[in-house]
Amino acid sequence: MTGPLTDSFAERAHGRLAETNRLLTHTYPGDDGSRQPVHTVYLPADEFTVDTVAVWRDAALRSVAAAGGLERLAGLIGVSDTVAPPTENKLRHEPIEDLRLDFEDGYGDRGDTAEDADAAAAARTVRAAVSANTAPPFIGIRVKPFEAPTLRRSLRTLEVFLLTLADAGELPAGLVLTLPKVSTSDQIAVMVDACDVMETALGLDSGRLRFEAQMETSPMILGPDGRCPIPSMIQRGNGRISGVHYGTYDYSDSLQIAAQYQSMEHPAADYAKAVMQVATAGTGVRLSDGSTNILPVGDDAARDDAWMLHARLVRRSLKRGFYQGWDLHPAQLPTRFLATYAFFRDGFADAATRLRNYTRHADSAVLDEPATARALARFIHRGLVCGALTTHEVEHAVGIPPSDIFRMSHPARPR
Repeated sequence: MTGPLTDSFAERAHGRLAETNRLLTHTYPGDDGSRQPVHTVYLPADEFTVDTVAVWRDAALRSVAAAGGLERLAGLIGVSDTVAPPTENKLRHEPIEDLRLDFEDGYGDRGDTAEDADAAAAARTVRAAVSANTAPPFIGIRVKPFEAPTLRRSLRTLEVFLLTLADAGELPAGLVLTLPKVSTSDQIAVMVDACDVMETALGLDSGRLRFEAQMETSPMILGPDGRCPIPSMIQRGNGRISGVHYGTYDYSDSLQIAAQYQSMEHPAADYAKAVMQVATAGTGVRLSDGSTNILPVGDDAARDDAWMLHARLVRRSLKRGFYQGWDLHPAQLPTRFLATYAFFRDGFADAATRLRNYTRHADSAVLDEPATARALARFIHRGLVCGALTTHEVEHAVGIPPSDIFRMSHPARPR
């Protein structure tokens, strides 16, 4: 092929776009398709025990039993009772997917001696839970912010926790570190350097330690230069940032929103999360919505209202492309899984039919293009990973194995 655009011009164009192509390859690699937990549970670090997951499981099941069972709860929140059996199975066998032992707001300032001891104890307990197979798939700590009053304390907690955890063997596969109240990319750079130093000290492979950044302050959405710093933070993270989490109440407070109006669905929250979504799109950095502090406790009416609110917020987040959120109480677990499973099951039949028609080039009333096919495959893949769908029903409905669905949803990722 030769011509005005396919000869020397094409060569020059390749040269001019070399940097662009490197940027797209390294900065926007896409999601890797690995498991993303549907929620993160936070609790003060010193409250974690080897039996914490079982304690939360039992409390969640008791709350459901006291309210008339999962079928009644499904009806209350407006979803099919067919999701009750898989939800009960989930509550019994894996009620918590991701657990964060908190040394920040949930822990407070207890002095250096106490926090050193608690950081070491937390590491030993995490190791014991992993060994006893009672730990959730993902577990880790949230340190204090990298702001002047707490920086040294935060680094010390990170150091003590990791040294103690590594002293007994390899780090848990699902280890997660969380840096709260991130405001500048320099804070990210310091966390990256801290990870480098700890990897060297522990003899770990480079890049083994990764962390989440919590968006809880307005400068992370709009910096002093009038730009959103999140893309710069991701680049300075050197591949170590695994997620960006929205902090409902700290961010709302930073905007001076009155306490009674602080919510995951406040317009200011929606704006911030939309910015986060655009800023992280294609980077492989995952998003998590925040939490509601309206808990399913108290009399029957208050409990039911809180359950309906929680379920609605979970479904609202899912519809907006936020597949993870925070849970703060055992009684929130039933509605987390009921709402999540219902979301994927309600959309499964249509997604399966459209994907089947697409792969078979069948005539259809919907003309799906490759990008939509990826979205359909990604939806089904997420449903499989979280347990809302089964391999058998997916293969039967779509006509291709889950491995092919994975390749369609993450085409740049061999498996």
